Amino acid sequence: MGAALAVGRHHLGQTWPNPAVGAVVARFDRLSEHGNPLILGHGATAAGGRPHAEPQALAQAGEAARGATLYVTLEPCSHHGRTPPCVDAVRAAGIARVVAAIGDPDDRVAGRGFSILREAGIEVTVGPGADEARLAHAGHISRVVRGRPHVMLKLAVSADGKAGLEGRRPAAITGEQARARVHMMRATHDAVLTGIGTVLADDPDLTCRLPGMDRRSPVRVVLDSQLRLPATARLLANLDVAPVWVIAGEGPPAVAERALTERGVEVMRVGATPDGGLDLEAALRLLAARGITRAMVEAGPRLASAFFTAGLVDEASLFEAPGLLGRNAVDALEGLALDAFDAYLTTVETERHGPDRLRILRRR
Repeated sequence: MGAALAVGRHHLGQTWPNPAVGAVVARFDRLSEHGNPLILGHGATAAGGRPHAEPQALAQAGEAARGATLYVTLEPCSHHGRTPPCVDAVRAAGIARVVAAIGDPDDRVAGRGFSILREAGIEVTVGPGADEARLAHAGHISRVVRGRPHVMLKLAVSADGKAGLEGRRPAAITGEQARARVHMMRATHDAVLTGIGTVLADDPDLTCRLPGMDRRSPVRVVLDSQLRLPATARLLANLDVAPVWVIAGEGPPAVAERALTERGVEVMRVGATPDGGLDLEAALRLLAARGITRAMVEAGPRLASAFFTAGLVDEASLFEAPGLLGRNAVDALEGLALDAFDAYLTTVETERHGPDRLRILRRR
């Protein structure tokens, strides 16, 4: 199962609207040169969501799959979509046993896949690797169960808890190694969200700029209530690498929307909250309706705080740098102390990236 999880994780951020499933076909009556069960085939959900992992692994195994065991990180699908049901491929291959990490909460599957396999005389075991699989498929689970993507908030903070210089001027807080880690995070998410304030202040690119990985860049989403995104923004200079979607309020005129759509930007609109801001939960539901399962928020202190206070942060990546920005610098979360994270997030892992520390926090 560890191998299946590793294979599936390789395509995180590339398979939406489908989950990034991993599958391995193995035989225990044949051993490798190291004395381990012989792996006959492996597969991962392909970019764009198809073909699925199971038929790829079974095709690799060929006739040797008959009587073998299939390890898969999520319950095999049992419905007709753009591809035939994976349970049909499993039965046709003559698999004797299926080991799945977790069931699929999608109503079209939700135990039906396991039932079909058992009715065909295939032994089914569920549970090995379940905790890791729930993390790998958190986006799919969130989209199906809650109707919105799994949200990861990324923050870079100085040792005194600041995120920008006095006057809301941008500051380079972390070093090159930490920034490379951020680019890898972008590559494993379907979309990266930011606010128009960050675009106007920093003019970010928000692509994955690791060598050879630009095509793994996520959809760039700008929350822009008044449609102020300028035509000169760097985001619009590389639409061939990754699309740009803008979520606006209901007020801006159609002419402002048309100017962006003519540039190739997709514009969506949502209602406002009582305080006049964009309805963030409605914005996330719009993204889910378009297939987004994993969203990374890279924004300024105001929007980061808004996501947090709305209870929409499922996971946080907090990059802590050793330098100080000073008493008058901008707080990392506007109106909130950093220890507000402790209200419903728990540190589960830490990493070192040069002089900087990364804390990964998740919901309790």
